[in-house]
Amino acid sequence: MRIRSMEIAVGAVVVMAGVAGCSGGGANTSSSGGADKLIGVDFPRSDTDFWNAYTQYVPATAKELGADIATSNSQNSVQTLVSNIQALVGQGAKALIMAPQDTASIGSELKKLNSQNVPVVSIDTRPDTGDVFMVVRADNKQLGAKACEFLGGKLEGEHTVVVLQGGQDSVNGRDRTEGFSECMKDKYPGIKVSLQASNWDGALAASQLQTALTQDSDIRGVYMASSFALSGTQQVLEQAGKAVPRTDKNHVWTVSNDGIPQEYKGINEGKLDATVSQPADLYAKYGVYYAQAALKGESFKAGPTDHDSTIVEVRAGLLEDQLPSILVTEDNVNDPALWGNNLK
Repeated sequence: MRIRSMEIAVGAVVVMAGVAGCSGGGANTSSSGGADKLIGVDFPRSDTDFWNAYTQYVPATAKELGADIATSNSQNSVQTLVSNIQALVGQGAKALIMAPQDTASIGSELKKLNSQNVPVVSIDTRPDTGDVFMVVRADNKQLGAKACEFLGGKLEGEHTVVVLQGGQDSVNGRDRTEGFSECMKDKYPGIKVSLQASNWDGALAASQLQTALTQDSDIRGVYMASSFALSGTQQVLEQAGKAVPRTDKNHVWTVSNDGIPQEYKGINEGKLDATVSQPADLYAKYGVYYAQAALKGESFKAGPTDHDSTIVEVRAGLLEDQLPSILVTEDNVNDPALWGNNLK
């Protein structure tokens, strides 16, 4: 496997070996031939534990699958992502793997890549417009629904739940909110849902939760659309005197969404009750798999896969491999099969 790194625009460079990651400015290159099969991988950001885990898994997966990759990091900037894409193609990348964080703004660049016959695999996010070879992501409505079912059961269909939302300009933020809200409406109509437009902002989410607690004494649940709100939520509940044991009737049940080690630690310590684990390891694996398949001229169709997922046609001509997610609670948090228990 050959891994190249680039200094592109303001994006940080990430160079990985095995599953142990480090960042730096120089290139790390090894030759294995096959330059005509080079895959460009843009890591979307390095400010969350989930995406740092994904960044660790990609080079290990590429090595296992015999893929040559060149990497960049767009640091949550669509402008930097576009610059990185152009540079990767300029370096000879014949296929691209990316995870656009602004799903509304990448369509024109995808159209350009289509005209250049450069197939794209989109990880975790689905572009609002534009074509890609395959989208690889969890069923995000299911992520929200699983959190709803856990909280609905614990609250026995009563009280108030606060939802600290992801950005609604993101398909993931929208899907998780919709999945949670629709489940609550259908299965637990007696629970009041308080939606907070937290926009993936931890400080904002903490402030919103603090205000909500002062306005509604019946809050007994919190759903965080991702682990961005984890530390702030725990701090606010502690300051409000709400961080009581699960056996206490006044316990505020909390559910996060990612599957990172910090969440598992919180579950074991009683500071978090559950998280819905989305598969960072499988995002890496099937991102590389589909990029290689595109370069081989393979094609896919809607239906069940051989890896416990389902490919769906989300709009005409756009396929999405919806990978399974797992609800993690105190009952299974120490399961060694969970990717969050296997990070080095």
